[in-house]
Amino acid sequence: MDVVVTGIGLVSALGSLSQTWKRLLAGESGIRQGKPFAALSACPLALIDEQPSSLAPLTQQVVAAALEDAGLRPPLPDCAVVVGSSRSNQAEWERLASARFCEQARGWEKPHPTPHTLHPTPSSNWLETLPHAAAIATARYTQTKATVQAPMAACATGLWSIAQGFELVRTGQYERVLVGAIETPITPLTLIGFTQMGALAKTGVYPFDRYREGLVLAEGGAILVLEACYLAAQRGAKVYGRFLGTGLTADAYHVSAPAPESRAAIAAVRQCLQRSGLDAAEVDYIHAHGTATALNDRNEAHLIQTLFPHKVPVSSTKGATGHALGASGAIGAAFCLMALKHQRLPPCVGLSQPEFALNFVTQPLPSKIDTTLCLSFGFGGQNAAIAFGVA
Repeated sequence: MDVVVTGIGLVSALGSLSQTWKRLLAGESGIRQGKPFAALSACPLALIDEQPSSLAPLTQQVVAAALEDAGLRPPLPDCAVVVGSSRSNQAEWERLASARFCEQARGWEKPHPTPHTLHPTPSSNWLETLPHAAAIATARYTQTKATVQAPMAACATGLWSIAQGFELVRTGQYERVLVGAIETPITPLTLIGFTQMGALAKTGVYPFDRYREGLVLAEGGAILVLEACYLAAQRGAKVYGRFLGTGLTADAYHVSAPAPESRAAIAAVRQCLQRSGLDAAEVDYIHAHGTATALNDRNEAHLIQTLFPHKVPVSSTKGATGHALGASGAIGAAFCLMALKHQRLPPCVGLSQPEFALNFVTQPLPSKIDTTLCLSFGFGGQNAAIAFGVA
């Protein structure tokens, strides 16, 4: 069964879908120096507002935008939901832990601390902070009675979610599915963790650049409305593009580092091409994962050089949006669909001195685009590839 995309909701540090696309083509970046936590030093961040966002409100905002774009409105009782998040409610967990620690500290200062002061009762809404919170927020907003799934595959979460939703429609289980990922990862623990790994940039994001520094954490997310082709035609919906196929593999190599030679990642892309009925030479544009970290960019460049010797145009947009971790693939998929709609290639913002011999898009280019490929690679060796084509 043919599956098409009829709506896109997106929010990034550059704004809404239309704002982000316009500013991306202009070569702008939403990355700014920020210091949202008093105990931590200032660093480059891609915040949506002045202070870190909350997961549930951001989810509702992106879902509402996707439905409006698709010409739909709740209730949608038969619409399935596959919405993931890598960090989920990490910020709320840290606040709860901090509150408990402070309460314990105050309790120990008393002559006779009581069990209640040492072990305070969790807040009444603690169940709202479980890892599936974004999916549940989406389900509540749409009032669905269909299946609700919440994948988590590190930085490949967005593409894994889209792939699972695609299978639900392709196999005839559902006619319509909301898919994607939302991320609000700017928390003290997340910043400290990436700092300890030496993965954070000090000035900005420069994907595939000889002098790249690392990643910049970003908030944001994207939700796609997937529909069976006949359903979209019945209601006269506009169509961004057609879903061609997916490829999903795992390295089984290391908790964070990608496997040398990228064999499993290459297998995921080959799987995607085969399932999409595409030869490598038929791919018109690749949206790369392009985190601007040393290992990812080197391995991804090797993958592209191995599979696409015809010099397909390539760009990473993380120099503009920052790295939204689990939501980055969903945002990249949205950009692939916008490229199909507008027949323009988005630039690799931040790249000035390429280290690798690839056909990088450094300026927005009008181009004949029939097929696009979106790549994501996550911690734990999670590899994902999705192909879209013109409707």
